[in-house]
Amino acid sequence: MEAILAVTVGIFFAVSIYLMLSKHIIRILLGVAIFGNAVNLTIFTTDRVVREVPPIIPEGVTVPPGITANPLPQALILTAIVISFSFFAFLLVLAFRTYQELGTDDTDGMRVAEPKGEELPPLGY
Repeated sequence: MEAILAVTVGIFFAVSIYLMLSKHIIRILLGVAIFGNAVNLTIFTTDRVVREVPPIIPEGVTVPPGITANPLPQALILTAIVISFSFFAFLLVLAFRTYQELGTDDTDGMRVAEPKGEELPPLGY
């Protein structure tokens, strides 16, 4: 099970990097969202995927009587989901306003600070 999740995490990271290297804002935003999901799945996978009982301590005992699941990665993932969703919503609104102002979602067309008649600066090394 963990090997399948590790391969899935690798695929998520590869797809997200591919999308973030695009010149279109919507693809970049989808890449950021998939990247956040890949990070969450990585945290989930590193805790070992096991079917254990919840970490509930019975009354009169100071430690759980048997093997229990670790609640910390689950709490981290829930927090990360909320943060990544709000970050994605902010970026989506920002991209929409940029599209409204500039009329394009192409990053090359968004070079509004550069003069119109001059050639572009070097785009690579």
